[in-house]
Amino acid sequence: MEGALLTALVVVLVLALIMGPWLVGTANRLMRLHVRTDAAWAAADAALARRAVVARAVAAAGCLPDEQSAAVRDAAERAEGTQREDREQAENELTELLDEVDRAALPPALAVELADAEHRVVIARRVHNDAVRDTLTQRRRRVVRWFKLAGTAPQPAYLEIAEPELHNGRDGPDEL
Repeated sequence: MEGALLTALVVVLVLALIMGPWLVGTANRLMRLHVRTDAAWAAADAALARRAVVARAVAAAGCLPDEQSAAVRDAAERAEGTQREDREQAENELTELLDEVDRAALPPALAVELADAEHRVVIARRVHNDAVRDTLTQRRRRVVRWFKLAGTAPQPAYLEIAEPELHNGRDGPDEL
């Protein structure tokens, strides 16, 4: 009887020595993915904030009809002031209004600045959504669920905003 107990104890100890580092490595990878997702959100938030600032500059440039200028300015302020949970709708509204802006009527420097801000939003959104996808894939693994390796980290969410129609800042859409 003692031999079987000793054998079981040795087997459990060997499994712990093998699985322990693997579980720690998996937990560290998940933590790094969460950090990457948080950093990607910060970059996306900064890109969206920059686009809102440029949108307000477009509205203040005096090149748009008054009602369109007021709508762009209001949408930019809503997009900047909205909490993260409700941000997508406000950003989509701003995207639609900016797509209606006649870029040829803007000063060239402002048109280029707007195009650059929109490009950065597109890139930041894609990077963020890639980070979320990778994090969610890791969180769905059985070992992560069984051993609760995600801890108390909140589940990341995709940033589902419409991508703006990309312009090169001068005349028409870019050729990618």
